[in-house]
Amino acid sequence: MKGGQKVKVFDTDAGKVGIVICYDVEFPELSRAYAEQGLQILFVPFLTDTQNGYMRVRTCAMARAIENECYVAIAGSVGNLPKVSNMDIQFAQSAVFTPSDFAFPTNCIKAEATANAEMTIVADVDLNLLKELHNHGSVRTMQDRRHDLYKIRWNAES
Repeated sequence: MKGGQKVKVFDTDAGKVGIVICYDVEFPELSRAYAEQGLQILFVPFLTDTQNGYMRVRTCAMARAIENECYVAIAGSVGNLPKVSNMDIQFAQSAVFTPSDFAFPTNCIKAEATANAEMTIVADVDLNLLKELHNHGSVRTMQDRRHDLYKIRWNAES
């Protein structure tokens, strides 16, 4: 596997999606680069062995949903693989997070699994609510940014 040079959303029949893997969600610039391309759903597969690591991923994923006005789905691995090195313990709780505004859940959680249980969650997300938020939300973080003071510049495109 080899790292790429681009951060690019994928146009799918479910909307514009992006992917950051585990630790990458802790860097807001990556998700912001997607958001500037019209990101609607960010997927974050992760593997954390402790609850501390999980909380970093979860908290940052929730922040990405709020600051980029998008849905964020985190999907982690639970259980153990005793015959696989470094896979003897994991902690996860998969979830779908929303922006924070009147049309969304007050806790920004659309759906979540039971902590450390093997299960699948399904959540319907309304992309029209994102459009409404972008245009008429009580707070519009994407619109109100100060491009005259700062911006994200992707070095690979320089």
